[in-house]
Amino acid sequence: MSTEPPATRRRAGLLLPIGSLASSGFGEHAHEVLRFLQRSGLSVWQVLPLGPTHPDNSPYQCLSSFALEPAYLDERELADDTAFKRSTPVSARRLGEGAGQELRAAFARFRERESHWIEDYARFMAIRETQDGRCWLDWPAGLRDCEPQAMQAFEEAHAARIEALVFEQFLLERQWQAVRDEARERSILLFGDLPIFVAGDSADVWAHRSLFQLDATGRSHVVAGVPPDYFSATGQRWGNPLFDFERMAEDGFAWWKQRLARHLALYDWVRIDHFRGLAAYWAIPADDPDATGGRWVPGPGAALLEALESVGGADLPLVAEDLGVITPDVTELRDRFGLPGMVVLHFAFDGDEDNPHLPRHHRPDSVVYTGTHDNDTTLGWWHSLDEPGRARVRRWLETMQGIDPATPMPEALIDSALASEANLAMLPVGDLLGLGSEARINVPGTREGNWCWRLPDGALDDGLAQRMLARLARHDRLA
Repeated sequence: MSTEPPATRRRAGLLLPIGSLASSGFGEHAHEVLRFLQRSGLSVWQVLPLGPTHPDNSPYQCLSSFALEPAYLDERELADDTAFKRSTPVSARRLGEGAGQELRAAFARFRERESHWIEDYARFMAIRETQDGRCWLDWPAGLRDCEPQAMQAFEEAHAARIEALVFEQFLLERQWQAVRDEARERSILLFGDLPIFVAGDSADVWAHRSLFQLDATGRSHVVAGVPPDYFSATGQRWGNPLFDFERMAEDGFAWWKQRLARHLALYDWVRIDHFRGLAAYWAIPADDPDATGGRWVPGPGAALLEALESVGGADLPLVAEDLGVITPDVTELRDRFGLPGMVVLHFAFDGDEDNPHLPRHHRPDSVVYTGTHDNDTTLGWWHSLDEPGRARVRRWLETMQGIDPATPMPEALIDSALASEANLAMLPVGDLLGLGSEARINVPGTREGNWCWRLPDGALDDGLAQRMLARLARHDRLA
């Protein structure tokens, strides 16, 4: 199956984070989703980032931009892996015990290929374990600053644990690539996510401090976020360290090239989260409690995307998440590189007839969502509207797309997305199942209660697949 650029012909897909599976991980439930997608005619699966998370479980604040979440390693798959000696317990297999000669050779190739990040990640995680999970800024100075003598002593004392962490990533890669192989066999495209910024407490920042705007102790004087917007009257103070893009440009954005290459080894398409930060990013003084005191700072713009073309080709397989405060320079940058943007129907019906999210303004080279992982479900959103707001939605859906006002939610908004001029329509799993706010995945700007929802076992059944297949056929979205 050849991979085409995103949003070049009419398709539809499912937004379902791997972490929201009934048994989150790369095992049988992931393969069940692929079988459902094929039966339903949905040909894209958007999985969100797959990196190792902090205790808040947010995949947008990962411990590494390159590694995979250890909790996604499926132990049933591991127990059945014939590349190990049959008698080897699963707990020992995670450590590399019982691996056959072919598996050992594959592991050596993986370690060599991923050497630009895997050793740093394993050392970082091993140290973090000995420091009770504390942020690397609070480690002993020798380990915090990667002083050679301190690092050598640590590596000698913890060689077995470092080796095990590297092998665990190899096993995760092996299982995910099995998912990807089946996706190809079933003509399903995997749609990943690349958060523009990285977590401050991460192997990336610890090992590459010179690439970030940090002081001599590794602390940020400005941090990332966004100004006041739809989600928050005081903006969002994400707290991520900001890149030193001038320093990154000196070696042709080598770290970014490695990052994109890693993502393209995991997915067919990649969404750049907070794409507008490439044109200009919101820099907030680190001591500020919220985002209101930030300012716009020019980003790397075309220089970075031109560098990434050497990895992803002239037709970069990227989608620009261009939500929020979008200025002409952001649109110009997106269009210059032919990247599809996003429209979200939850944002469309504010009474402004020029609103770009309204169906009448959708462009073929874009991706339409009913809502995203950061929105409430469509049913929850609908219940939050007052009566005049609901009447406006009904009226505009009828006049713009001929959708019967009697059509219940979320069916009406799903029909709107499928009828859109946008070539790619992405449907969150909560909307597909007709669920309310209990199925909301994330509330931006909050830290508690997010990323906890799980797909009910058996929810993606044959009846749902057949109904979706018929709907996609009516809207010419069967790839």
